[in-house]
Amino acid sequence: MAKATAKTATNTAPKKTSATKVTGGLSIERATKDALTVLKTLDIDHQLQADIEWCLGSYNTDGNPSGLYEMVEKSIRVLSAEKEKKSKGVTSKLIADLEKALQNREV
Repeated sequence: MAKATAKTATNTAPKKTSATKVTGGLSIERATKDALTVLKTLDIDHQLQADIEWCLGSYNTDGNPSGLYEMVEKSIRVLSAEKEKKSKGVTSKLIADLEKALQNREV
């Protein structure tokens, strides 16, 4: 009797574009998630938190990072204002990492 070979499942999930990668820094997706985490920790700007969550869901569906870039820009403004108030959890490194993630944005 011959044994039948089993076929392995193939991954059919859409691949994310290379535009989401940043050389030597965070991906825009990771930067967006980091910004969301800090916003939730500080319990500020609930509308921005909701917008970020929606954009992350949209990005996971279509792979288009344009909304993520917009949300990171807004997050930088909000978090910079919080940093001026000396809020714990908002560091210069966090803001610099978010800005680095924006540098690879394609026009």
